[in-house]
Amino acid sequence: MTIFHSLSVLKPLNEAGSKGNTMGSDPIFIIGVLACFVVLIILMIGIGSFAKGGEFNRKHSNRLMRYRIIAQAAAVIIIVGFAYLRSKG
Repeated sequence: MTIFHSLSVLKPLNEAGSKGNTMGSDPIFIIGVLACFVVLIILMIGIGSFAKGGEFNRKHSNRLMRYRIIAQAAAVIIIVGFAYLRSKG
């Protein structure tokens, strides 16, 4: 078995014989991707404020990291829910 044959599982679902329902067209997948971007944005703002220091960091750093944890938990729940629903067919 070659590596290319083993990578055939990575084909989009509509090429693999599904009924045309790809992950990219699934609304839960799109919401999961957006949730990941929200986490990334909050994380970058938080890291930037840590690096810069100053008044903004003192006032908002803990709050930003709390928001990141909440957004990250929501993203994980969405992704796990998507995987569960997708496995049920």
